[in-house]
Amino acid sequence: MPHPDLAPVASSVAALLHGVRDEHLDAPTPCPDYTVAEMLGHVHGLSQAFVAAAAKDLGPLTSTPPTERVQALPDDWRDSLPEHLHALGQAWRDPAAWTGMTAAGGVDLPGEVAGLVALDEIVVHGWDLARSTGQSFDPGTEAVAAVHEFLAQFRADGTPSDIFGPAVPVPDEAPLFDRAIGLAGRDPQWPGERIQTIPAATAASA
Repeated sequence: MPHPDLAPVASSVAALLHGVRDEHLDAPTPCPDYTVAEMLGHVHGLSQAFVAAAAKDLGPLTSTPPTERVQALPDDWRDSLPEHLHALGQAWRDPAAWTGMTAAGGVDLPGEVAGLVALDEIVVHGWDLARSTGQSFDPGTEAVAAVHEFLAQFRADGTPSDIFGPAVPVPDEAPLFDRAIGLAGRDPQWPGERIQTIPAATAASA
C-alpha cells in the first residue's frame, strides 16, 4: 500500500498562513494549551523535527519531547514557516524516509510510524489554525483517511494519552474528518458554527 503524500497537506497548511493576521496571534485555538502564535511556533518546530526524522538525522531536533513548551515564534515566521512546511512535504516523499528506525519527540520509532505522526500533526494543527482564524481547510480524502485510521488504532485500547486530550464523541454518520478530529481530542464544532470547507487544491493555490 503506498504511503500518504504529505506534500499537498503541507502546502494547504502553508496557504492558511496568508489568512493569519497579527491580531489573530493572541487568540485561542481548539488546543487549549496554545494561542495562535504558540500553535504556529509548535508547527514551526515540528516541521523541522520531522524533516530531520525523515532523513534519520537524529539530534536536538528529534530529541525534544512534545510535552515541552513550544519554541517562541520567530520574527520571520511568515517566510520561514512555509519553507519548513514545504521541506517537510518533500522529505516524506522519499521512500527511504518510511523505512528503518528514526526518532521524533525523543521517542525511537519506525519510519513508517513517524511519517504517520507527521501527517497527523499537520492535519490536526492545520484544522486548529483554520478554525482559530476563520478559514477553511480540507487536507484531502487520502490524508483524512490515513489520519483517522492512525488515530483509531492509537485510541483503540482506551489508554489516556499525554499527547491528545480525551476523545470527543462524534456520531458515526458524521464526516470522516469530524470523526478524526474528535479522536484527536477536539470538538469538530469548535467554536460553535461549522465552517464550510473548500477543496485542498483550491486552498493550496490561495
